[in-house]
Amino acid sequence: MENSSSELVFVLHGLNETKTNRQIFFGLSLLAYVFTIFVNLTLILTILLEKNLHEPMFIFLCNLCVNSICGSTSFYPKLLIDLLSDSHVISYTACIIQLFGIYMYLFCEFTNLTVMAYDRYVAICKPLEYHSIMTPHRVRMLVQMTWFLSFIETTVGIVLTVRLPLCGSRIDKLYCFNWDLVKLACVDTTLNNIYGYFFIVFNIFEVVLIITSYVLITRACVQSQAERNKFMETCLPHLLTLGILAISLSFDVVSARLTSDTSLQALRNSLSIMYLIVPPILNPLIYGLKLKQLRRIVLKRFATKITALK
Repeated sequence: MENSSSELVFVLHGLNETKTNRQIFFGLSLLAYVFTIFVNLTLILTILLEKNLHEPMFIFLCNLCVNSICGSTSFYPKLLIDLLSDSHVISYTACIIQLFGIYMYLFCEFTNLTVMAYDRYVAICKPLEYHSIMTPHRVRMLVQMTWFLSFIETTVGIVLTVRLPLCGSRIDKLYCFNWDLVKLACVDTTLNNIYGYFFIVFNIFEVVLIITSYVLITRACVQSQAERNKFMETCLPHLLTLGILAISLSFDVVSARLTSDTSLQALRNSLSIMYLIVPPILNPLIYGLKLKQLRRIVLKRFATKITALK
């Protein structure tokens, strides 16, 4: 096989065992993608168009929804094409682009959840200082930092992978993922492994910051009924979102440990795509249903549209 990256074409083997039900999977995948775009776009437009929602918490939620759309778009289109095709291949360039999109989604998701935890900590533990701390300038800075840090982390990881000469073309997944490319390298990948550990440690650090924030928030909520109500309305959705992401990523880790036996291919596929499918769908639903202010406005807009159609 040629080592020139411009000539490489990877074969995705994840769909080998789904030939008989391909039309069903295509229909379900298309429905999931359209629904993901719809629910996230609904929240984004609602937050942008309603001045009452131009608050830090809703701005960070809007950022989370934008990231969900980006992550879903990095995964679904290629999957839908493969479900309609007999050959499941992807060029080197397209693989790198997909890698970039998926990694940006992952990094941005964790960083945005960390920023949202900080916002809730200030709102509940320092309510009198909230508006002086979460100024419009600081909110813009935090949103920009979310994307900038994610971009830097992703770019470094991609550069470390692109420099590797590859000696294989088989990827046992439905999509391109960094570790699958690194395993195909013809040379030592110690530097990539070190960066992988850095990635894990950094995300653990973010999770620790989130947990610390909620320990302090819980301590403050014990002392006040009003703060307990605020916790249940605004913090519980955030904890559910973090839990869904963590569980979904755990499924991907489990899938990577499974044997390569083709009889388990469908199970590996299901586990490895959970973090790309479940959080983008459930996050806007959880926030839309739980946050009273947001729920009222969304329902009011839908009622107005339905009345106008009549």
